[in-house]
Amino acid sequence: MRESEKLSLEQIRVFLQASEEIHFEGKQRKEMYEWVNAILQQHRYRQQSREVKGLLRGYLSKMTGLSRAQVTRLIGQYLDQGEVKETGYRRHRFASKYTRADVELLASVDEAHETLNGAATRKILERECREYGQPEFERLAQISVAQLYRLRRQSTYRQRRLHFTKTKPTQVGIGERRCPQPDGQPGYLRVDTVHQGDQDGVKGVYHINAVDQVTQWQVVGATAQISESWLLPVLEAMLEQFPFTIRGFHSDNGSEFINQTVAALLNKLLVEQTKSRPRRSNDNGLVESKNGAVVRKHMGYGHIASAHADQIQGFYDRYLNPYLNFHRPCGQPQLIPTAKASRREPIRGTRRRGKCCGKCRA
Repeated sequence: MRESEKLSLEQIRVFLQASEEIHFEGKQRKEMYEWVNAILQQHRYRQQSREVKGLLRGYLSKMTGLSRAQVTRLIGQYLDQGEVKETGYRRHRFASKYTRADVELLASVDEAHETLNGAATRKILERECREYGQPEFERLAQISVAQLYRLRRQSTYRQRRLHFTKTKPTQVGIGERRCPQPDGQPGYLRVDTVHQGDQDGVKGVYHINAVDQVTQWQVVGATAQISESWLLPVLEAMLEQFPFTIRGFHSDNGSEFINQTVAALLNKLLVEQTKSRPRRSNDNGLVESKNGAVVRKHMGYGHIASAHADQIQGFYDRYLNPYLNFHRPCGQPQLIPTAKASRREPIRGTRRRGKCCGKCRA
């Protein structure tokens, strides 16, 4: 529509006759209204005859794509106000009764009372104004319960009232969190894993260490991985090496022991499964000490690739486990009761755990 306002009335008449089959459509309403206003002012619409006004009306409708009623409305606006301009849309909004200070005051009340329900909070606001004479609660004293909840959803309230909830650990129903009580009976094992480290992205072998709490009978195993499919055969072989009935199985909270597969194995053997408690580092302290005194002492701290797990397992079965249980002196103290039943004194000394099995003789 550039330079179109410079057309004369005769040119406009010829243009309308020649463009009957052509349709135009305006895109930008602001520019379209400015063009309509320029055409009406250029041709002095108010002073024109009825025939010319009809011609201009048809021309405006043709070029803008507006309907006859819309063009009539724009012309009426020009005749009343002297110009055609876009009327800005203003959304109707109700007056806000509660100010930002009221929302922050509500947040402070909720913070002091740990966010009570709406009815109880409304009663507190009402008492603050009427019984205790606090003028800042005058508007909030008349608030409804529904409006109170709406104020709590505002961003001002959420910025002022910050509520933090402690992260709750995932509850796993496998095993019981407690320290086992063997009461002098053998068969209560303490179990842990020892990793031989990583090197260049290659996982090292895993050692499985199991120690009886009463007799100190110890069995060590090795596996390439600690996944369920790899760990289960090693555990079954280790449990068979204990010369007494297994009654308890205590470990830390690692997923290699706290899983459905190990739980099903222990349940099949009627073995009680327990796990260490948080902030109780001594729950599994017995096997932790054996990790350093036995496994690290004999296998060291250097990296051993997981491909050697079968060879290490053979060494454990043939040499290390017989040595630990039949040849290595045990320094576990024996406790005897004293004159006072509440005290016990240790008798320290060394003793062997049993007779030689004969497997170590070459």
